[in-house]
Amino acid sequence: METDLNDYTIIKEGEAEVLMHKKNQVFFNKAQVNNRDMSIAVLRAYISKRKQEHEAMLSKRARSSGKVLEKDVSETSKEENPTANGEDNGKTNGEHEVTTQDGPKEAAKTAYESARRELKPPRVLEALSASGLRALRYAREVEGIGQVVALDNDPASVEACQRNIKFNGLMSTSKVESHLTDARVHMLSHPKDFDVVDLDPYGAPSIFLDSAVQSVADGGLLMCTATDMAVLCGANGEVCYSKYGSYPLKGKYCHEMALRILLASIESHANRYKRYIVPVLSVQMDFYVRVFVRVYTSASAMKNTPLKLSYVYQCIGCDSFHLQSVGRSLPKNNSVRYLPGVGPVVPQDCTHCGKKYNMGGPIWSAPIHDQEWVTSILSGVKSMKDRYPAYDRICAVLTTISEELPDVPLFLSLHSLSATLKCTSPSAALFRSAVINAKYRVSGSHVNPLGIKTDAPMEIIWDIMRCWVKNHPIKPQSPEHPGSVILSKEPSHQADFSRHVGSLSKAQAKKVARFLPNPEKHWGPKIRAGRTITSKHVSLLGHEAVNGHLNGNHKEAGAEEEEEPQEDIIEGEPDLKRQKTTEDIASTS
Repeated sequence: METDLNDYTIIKEGEAEVLMHKKNQVFFNKAQVNNRDMSIAVLRAYISKRKQEHEAMLSKRARSSGKVLEKDVSETSKEENPTANGEDNGKTNGEHEVTTQDGPKEAAKTAYESARRELKPPRVLEALSASGLRALRYAREVEGIGQVVALDNDPASVEACQRNIKFNGLMSTSKVESHLTDARVHMLSHPKDFDVVDLDPYGAPSIFLDSAVQSVADGGLLMCTATDMAVLCGANGEVCYSKYGSYPLKGKYCHEMALRILLASIESHANRYKRYIVPVLSVQMDFYVRVFVRVYTSASAMKNTPLKLSYVYQCIGCDSFHLQSVGRSLPKNNSVRYLPGVGPVVPQDCTHCGKKYNMGGPIWSAPIHDQEWVTSILSGVKSMKDRYPAYDRICAVLTTISEELPDVPLFLSLHSLSATLKCTSPSAALFRSAVINAKYRVSGSHVNPLGIKTDAPMEIIWDIMRCWVKNHPIKPQSPEHPGSVILSKEPSHQADFSRHVGSLSKAQAKKVARFLPNPEKHWGPKIRAGRTITSKHVSLLGHEAVNGHLNGNHKEAGAEEEEEPQEDIIEGEPDLKRQKTTEDIASTS
């Protein structure tokens, strides 16, 4: 069946081109170019790292096999040549040296070369492919990649994906294959079969996590997106708990907490199969969170999971928060004993403002980035600037991440601290200087331009703010107000606001852009594929797009569409795509 190109729009992104039907049949969101570029950058770094690890393993095996062979040859030589003091027993020294030295080296080299051929190109699974744009970009742009398997349970999406594979030529047809199947069933039936698994669903990825952690090979890479930010950020805490097993809190750090909730959920699913995760990069961009983790199998290492999880106590009156570890470990002789965490870490009432605490979690409180990976990814992106359509954005995000404190969970908001005290806000440079002068570490956050990560305790933070208010007086407030209670106490630490050289990060000192505006209007989530566009979607698409679509429908439908309003059509007709499954498993591109 031939394709009439007049019915399609050709969309080019990177080195891939896809045909998108003028009707909203298959989901596509231009804003996800940031997501796809970041995934390609991480995938390139993973392939390079995977090769380095394989080379190191082979080198270790070669040295090990060489030592064993030398030992065997030495013992054999002693049996064949029992004479001592250099007697050659009919053999020359030259012949003897070839047997004892060159033999093991040649055998080790042969073993090394044969094992070197064992590293196959990584197999990639895109569990929810839609148009197949992501899979095509992987196949065309990532050097050294193997087979890319694109799945979808929607016939229209699979048809579109297969059409786009053919449209992109021989390279794509030889590397990318598309299947109509439920991603969960496919992943469960292929355990540890894929080196890379990419989950990018429309909404929550929770229903795919259990099968995804089983399908990733040991040391493989799991890439996962969650777009249900309202749920993860605390708008519906009970829904978040049912999907991810953690209760969110409405703090200024809610987007980073969303990242940590997702990581904790993936770790929980992995632990059921004696596996655990190691995060290499965790990003909050645009309207979603995206995590990149490596999955390993180890029953002993899995026992460390409680040490990586914590509950969060958030004061309802001020910005103070405290973390309570789920577990702890004690060394015992040559082993380690695992015990429950000691708590509570806070009293019933906040020691700063006297209000109660809300408790959330558990969240992932271990590092969410591997700084070595971040540096490698960033340098790779800069070296291939022309191959990333969203270079400016992902470079800015990676630069900010590279300067974050890796071992400090969550962050404070400078404006929120000032709002609690009803005072003018100090500049970020002054506040950072005060923290550094107090002998603590401080950094920014890629999640929030006003976010401040620091290992300073809340007592020091409030002392700094008390000293600031003394120099910048405020109007009297109600005695019961949290800010009044905090300011009623004298600071135990005298803050030093003199400018410190470390108050600006390297990127700030070089005036590198770190937080960029959206490139165009309505840069955000889009409606699900198959939904009829109505006036309710103005906030997502904009007036021009909605009006243009509605006018086009009226011209095609004629008088029949004028008999009943467009809104009534949406309310009355069943949504066939939504009836395909009880869960929201429609995919993004």
